[in-house]
Amino acid sequence: MSPAEIKESETKESATKREIQVEIPVEDVNRQTDSLIQKYQKVARIPGFRRGHVPASIIRQRFSEEIKTDMVEALIPRFFKQEAERLSLHPVSQPRVTDLHLHDGEPLRFKAAFEVLPEIKLEGYKELRADKPEIAVSEADVEQALADLRERHASFNPVEGRALADGDFAQVSLDGNPKPEQKSDEGKSGEGKTGEMKSGEGQPVHMDEVLVEIAGQNTMPEFTEHLRGTSAGDERTFDVNYPEDTQDKRLAGKTFSYAVKVQSIKQKSLPELNDEFAKTLGEFQTMDDVRKAIREQMESERKHEAEHAAKDKLVGELIQRNDFEVPDSLIEQQIDIRLERGLRALAAQGLTAEQMKKMDLPRLRVGQREQAIHDVKAALLLERVAEEENLQVSDEELDRELESLARQSKQTSEAVRARLTRDGGLDRIRTRIRNEKTL
Repeated sequence: MSPAEIKESETKESATKREIQVEIPVEDVNRQTDSLIQKYQKVARIPGFRRGHVPASIIRQRFSEEIKTDMVEALIPRFFKQEAERLSLHPVSQPRVTDLHLHDGEPLRFKAAFEVLPEIKLEGYKELRADKPEIAVSEADVEQALADLRERHASFNPVEGRALADGDFAQVSLDGNPKPEQKSDEGKSGEGKTGEMKSGEGQPVHMDEVLVEIAGQNTMPEFTEHLRGTSAGDERTFDVNYPEDTQDKRLAGKTFSYAVKVQSIKQKSLPELNDEFAKTLGEFQTMDDVRKAIREQMESERKHEAEHAAKDKLVGELIQRNDFEVPDSLIEQQIDIRLERGLRALAAQGLTAEQMKKMDLPRLRVGQREQAIHDVKAALLLERVAEEENLQVSDEELDRELESLARQSKQTSEAVRARLTRDGGLDRIRTRIRNEKTL
C-alpha cells in the first residue's frame, strides 16, 4: 500500500486543472507529531519545569495549535509532491489545499487543487515558411542619416541686439507646476492609450539652460507663441496643455503653468559634410568612409528587424495551428514579468515610487492578459518543437552567451555564471538560446 491513498479528480472540463485527494497514514502523522514535541521540549520555557525537561503531555496541551500547524506545513508539501510524481503529474502551480481533516489518532486527509501543462499535439510546424524580404538602403536613407548626424553635432552661437524670431533658439530657465486635473471619462477612452501606465498627479518641473526652438517642429505651440519677440532677460508666464500621446508620461494629458525667463538667444550652426568633419567622428578619413559605415549599419539593423518580424509571424502562425488551454498560473506569472518591465521603463523616465503606487494595477493586469497568453503559448510550442527536433544547447553555446553578458556588464564570465546560478538564471538563458535555435 502506498503511503498516501490518492484519487485523481473526475473533473474533465479542463485540460490544465487537477484535484487529488490525499490520505496520510496515522503512523506518519504520529511520527511527525512526536518529532515536533521533542523539538518544543528543547526550547519551551514553562514555570515549574527546567528547560528541556517539560513532560510531553504538557507540551502537547500547551502548544497543540502550533504543533498542528507545523505538522501540516511539514507533511502536506512532501506527500503532495511524492504522490503527484507517482501519478506522473507535474504541477506548474502551488497546490490549493481544502477539506483538511486532522484529528488525533486518525490519518491526515486533504484535497489539493493545482494546474498542469496541457497535452500539446504539435501540428503543422514543418509546413511553415519564413518571409525573406529584400533588405535595401537607398541613397535618400543615407542622406537622411547624415542630416541627423549633422543635427547631433550642431553648435549654438549667441545672437545679440535683436529679439527672438522663428528658427532661433531661446536658452531659458523655467519652472512648471501642474494645474489641478478636471474630471474626465477616462474609463471610456478604451485600451491601448499611453494613459494606461500614467501616474495620476503631475510633479513640478524645474530646468536650467534648456534650449527652446522657436516654431520648431517639436516645440509646443504655447512656447513659440509666448517667447517669439522676447529678448534676453524677459520673463513670461503661460499654460501648456499636453496631449495624451506626449512621450514624457509625467506630462501626458496634463496642463502645466510655466514661469520662463529668457537668458540668451542662439542660432544653430550645422557642420559641413567634408573630410575634416569625418575625421572628428572616429576612425574615418573621408565622408565616403562615413557613408559606407552608415549604409552597413542601416542594412544590419534592417536585417535584424526583418528577421525579428519574420520570427514573430512564424510564432503567430504556429499558435493559430495549435490551440490549447493555458494554465492560469503561467499567465499570471507572465503578466507579472510584463508589468515589471513596464514599470522599470517608467522609472527610467523619472516616474517615482509614490506615483507608481497610484496606478490602477488591476486594470493594467487586464490590459496585459492577452499578450501574456500569446507569450506563454509561444514558449510552450517552441519547447515542443525543440523536443520533436531534439534540439539541445551545448555547454559551448552557453559559455559564449555568458561571455557576451560579461562584456556587456563589465564583469568576469565566472562572476556572471555565479550570479545566474544563484538566482536560477542559467536555465532561463538555456531556454532562450534553445528557442532561438528552434526559430
